[in-house]
Order: sequence, then structure tokens, then C-alpha cells
Amino acid sequence: MYFDGALNRDGAGAGVLFISPKGEQLKYVLQLLFKATNSAAEYEALIHGLRIAVTLDIKHLLAYGDSKVVIQQVNKDWECTKEKMDAYCRETRKLEAKFYSLEFHHVPWDDNVAADVLSKLGSKWSIIPPGVFIEALNSPTVKMEEEPPTKPDLVPAIGQQVLTLDTDWRSPIIDFVKNNKSYPKGKEHEKLARHSNLGTSFTGFEFWDYCQESCIDVYYSSVAHPRCNGQVERANGLIL
Repeated sequence: MYFDGALNRDGAGAGVLFISPKGEQLKYVLQLLFKATNSAAEYEALIHGLRIAVTLDIKHLLAYGDSKVVIQQVNKDWECTKEKMDAYCRETRKLEAKFYSLEFHHVPWDDNVAADVLSKLGSKWSIIPPGVFIEALNSPTVKMEEEPPTKPDLVPAIGQQVLTLDTDWRSPIIDFVKNNKSYPKGKEHEKLARHSNLGTSFTGFEFWDYCQESCIDVYYSSVAHPRCNGQVERANGLIL
């Protein structure tokens, strides 16, 4: 069994490919209709594949995936440090008990192309070719208990200090974009430049992975047509 997960701006998906000892193939596509990280998509593919194998009464199975994180975790070489990943690991353990033998092996991406193609079909909602099974998942396979939100103490205890926040740092940026308000050289000008000149901080992989892990939606805006006085015209921009 080969499995893979895919995550892009269109959505998330998973793919599973079964190859029997005689060379017969079964192909499955999963459309994940919920917010998922790349690791979650990989686990959804793995767990879905294991459940299919149990349904088909398969007792001996070799599972191959190109996600080193998932393979190391299910092989107990790495610990599951996040609650959701730990829930996926526990579900994998339950299914593992239903096989006489089950092995997990890490393979390079080049050896997992077929499952990768299936996962991308699910993530991009593409037309599914004939002979491929498809299923849509509206919620994650694993369930976790959510802790009730704690209420902050409104009255500080004796000896505690109350932190007073300054004016919203976005205010000068909003004034600059909406009202063309400029600031003279000085402290406010430096603040505006510091907050608006972040380079590639919000386009790198670390920021994107953090947003996916935290279920944060990211919307990008662009600027166009620089004017001669140094200002720019906002295009497709919306500051919340």
C-alpha cells in the first residue's frame, strides 16, 4: 500500500494505492473538506488505507509513505509532540492490531508518485478518472476533546501589575492606506516603515506552516502603479 497527502491553497487531499502480489491495483482519492495540515493529510491517507485493508480482510500489509515524520512516528522512532498527531498515532495503533503483520517504510517521493498524483486530485477537486474510488471527508478521522476556554482574571491580585497596551500599531498603516496620511521623519515614521517592510517574512515556508498548524487563513494583497510622489495605489487590499 502506498499513501500520500497533499496540501495547497486549493485545499487538502489524500491518495491511497493498493498493489496486490499479482499486480492488481486499487486506487482511492480522498477530498478533505476541513482545515488540515500536511501531516494531517498524510495521516488521513494512512488511516483510510488501513481501514480499507481491514475491510478487504488483508492480514499482511506493507505500507509505504514519503513523509518521514509520519513513518518515524508510527514506527515509534519519533514522539508525537502535538495533540492531534498523537490522536492519529493512537488510531494507527488500534488498526495495527487487526493485522497479522504490518510494516511501515519510508520511500523517496520518486517512488511514491502514483499516490502523490491521487492526493493532488483530491486536494484540487479535479475530475477523477474512471476506475478510481473517491470519498469526501467532512471532518477529521480522529476526535479530540476540546478544553473549555479559561476566563482571564479581570481584577489583578495584590502585587500584580496591569499591562497597558499602546494604541493599535495598525492605525498609522490604515491611515496611510485609506486616507493617504503621511508621517514626518521621526518615531511614528520609523514604526510605519518597520511594520510595512517585512520582506518575505509572511511568504516563507515557516510562516505558511505555522498558519496551517494554527488554522489561520492567509490572504495576500498587492500594490500597483507607483506614483511620482512616492505613494502607491492600493490594489486588491483589505486590512481587517
